Amino acid sequence: MATCYRHPARETGVSCSNCDRPICPDCMTSTPVGMRCPECAKQRTKVHTISSVGGGHLPRVTQAIIGICIVAFLAGGNFGLEGTNGSWIDRNGVLFRAGIEQHDYWRLVTSGFLHAGLIHIAFNMLLLWFLGSEIEGKLGGPRFALLYLVALLGGSLGAMIQTTNPLQGTVGASGAVFGLAGYLLVEMRRRGENPFQSQLGFLLLINLVLSFRPGVSWGGHLGGLVFGALAAFVLYEGSRRGPRWLGPALCGGLCVVAVIGSIVVAGSSEQTVRFG
Repeated sequence: MATCYRHPARETGVSCSNCDRPICPDCMTSTPVGMRCPECAKQRTKVHTISSVGGGHLPRVTQAIIGICIVAFLAGGNFGLEGTNGSWIDRNGVLFRAGIEQHDYWRLVTSGFLHAGLIHIAFNMLLLWFLGSEIEGKLGGPRFALLYLVALLGGSLGAMIQTTNPLQGTVGASGAVFGLAGYLLVEMRRRGENPFQSQLGFLLLINLVLSFRPGVSWGGHLGGLVFGALAAFVLYEGSRRGPRWLGPALCGGLCVVAVIGSIVVAGSSEQTVRFG
């Protein structure tokens, strides 16, 4: 059983509702949003509404990500329902093994902001808004941005593992969005809730089934889901067992693992492609 972060000799099953650190009865302060540790109890309780998430502020990071995706989509000039048009931004931002093998490492990130048609971007941005707004309100902007980066890079790694053709491209924010869903799954289980008795579980199950359609990067979806769940675990355990910077530092380690893994996978291609 966990021990109180202020009194290591005392076992407890209660955690602070704000920072998740374990607290004993002497350290508990009852608030309208649950028990809090002495430090968090001194802070003003943040109230979340539809138009105000995270202490009176909109989810700025979520909005910024959606804005970047929309700008990139408009810049590409691809206004069809599906598919890419081979624009400059697509050619230089899409993810494929040969590109990573030729050291275009930025593709691991830029591909997550590009989309193949109106249906693709509309669906991803809708899910990103709902999931991102909720998570950013809890984690705050900086930690949410780090979580999103972990999920995005994990999705890129999964897409690289799935793809055997060194020239087969992958785009889309769906890997990162699946990572946000993975984060929420772990958080709900940690709080004793059954995700599959909620809209999240049903939505995730449907999207996992749809991931195995032809032309869909199921590897990217699963990679994002796994890395998002891992990020939830290390963020919680890091703040519970060590200083507050430990969780973000471990997330940084997950980013490094995903990037190195992608480079290794790209180098294992049976066919090497050279391009100028």
